[in-house]
Amino acid sequence: MYKDWPHIAAELTSLVKQLRLGAPDTMKGFSALAQAATQPKALDTKTKELIALGIAVAVRCDPCIAFHVESARKHGATRDEVMETVGMAIYMGAGPSVMYAAQAVEAYDQYAAKNAGGA
Repeated sequence: MYKDWPHIAAELTSLVKQLRLGAPDTMKGFSALAQAATQPKALDTKTKELIALGIAVAVRCDPCIAFHVESARKHGATRDEVMETVGMAIYMGAGPSVMYAAQAVEAYDQYAAKNAGGA
């Protein structure tokens, strides 16, 4: 099963924009929560994105995987770090997490290839 992870993220960005327009107060609250949670303090941004990726795998959220794997990569996460992160998600989430972990690695590889190609 091939998924185009950059396309999934792009498609969802457009849909989330509709939420921002239709439920502005709710989405402002969500954005404030996201900014507070991701602010680097005791944990740096890369670590927080890897945690988010692990949770995304465990809860089986395709768009979350797409967004957080790319953000983790942009903040310097390596493929090995993604592998360890999904390993923890597998440990915590059992069989279903194995399937989503494989997809998270595929997403990382697609973003890395896209970035290497200058796109």
